[in-house]
Amino acid sequence: MAAPVLQVTDLVRRFGDHTAVDRVSFQIQPGETYGLLGPNGAGKTTTISMIAGLLTPDSGEVELLGEPLTSGRKSLIGLVPQDIALYPDLSALENLQFFGKLQNLHGEHLKQRIAHVLDVVGLTDRAKDRIDTYSGGMKRRANIAVGLLHEPQLLILDEPTVGVDPQSRNSILEAVDVLGGSGMAVLYTTHYMEEAERLCDRVGIIDSGRLIAEGTRDELMQRLGENSTVTFRVNGGAEQTHAWRVELAGMPGVSGVQGEDGQVAVVAANGPSLIAPAVQAAQSHGLDVVGVEVAEPDLEAVFLHLTGKALRD
Repeated sequence: MAAPVLQVTDLVRRFGDHTAVDRVSFQIQPGETYGLLGPNGAGKTTTISMIAGLLTPDSGEVELLGEPLTSGRKSLIGLVPQDIALYPDLSALENLQFFGKLQNLHGEHLKQRIAHVLDVVGLTDRAKDRIDTYSGGMKRRANIAVGLLHEPQLLILDEPTVGVDPQSRNSILEAVDVLGGSGMAVLYTTHYMEEAERLCDRVGIIDSGRLIAEGTRDELMQRLGENSTVTFRVNGGAEQTHAWRVELAGMPGVSGVQGEDGQVAVVAANGPSLIAPAVQAAQSHGLDVVGVEVAEPDLEAVFLHLTGKALRD
């Protein structure tokens, strides 16, 4: 196996008494897309900020291509932040020319790189339009183009599809898919499990600053065995729902219960067999079950199983 492009070892970052990142370790191989999956506030952005050299870790190490991260090696990284880092009164072409020169790209080489990244993100036809005329999704795609311009060894994408329309979201995901297939190492943070399942070769699940599980989709699914998730929609009071949840948690085969306000999700070894006793228990607590849905295991179910809460909490 080739040496990893990125090696992260025991990263720790505190803000006062709060530990935002707690001994996080993982690596990314050449051509691999690695997903850092977790809810908002889990520590994803703090982790990638340390990897990109924007924050200094309290302890731990970041290595790129086998050597410690230094200011001179930051050029090996392309960082695409959540916020749009573009000049709105310039066109996409003008932004790329400006940022390219900051990366010491000039002349014909810069021209070729601009043409290439515009093609990758699907903005060739809008290259001369000002950024402030773009939709939110187009701005994010232009943001990705800037991160790709200098041919980084590692591309970091921090929640690149937040707040965009479905069509732009699909365009972004297709572009990222192409990058992974081209041999670039990609670190992709998200709280959308369907994105992680679609794009990522391996996924690290992060919660409360700790990496609690890591592996391919199939490896993570094995943690659930034959478990499925049963979601109940109920009408009734909060106290009755809480008492019902407590009873559900004690039923045989149940490994996780989450939800309030009319919807409760249960991870169980045999979801269909749970339905009848769960409905009976709900009725005994004065609740009316108005809907039931059984879902096969996915990364959302893994997260619920490992943490006892939903991915988007």
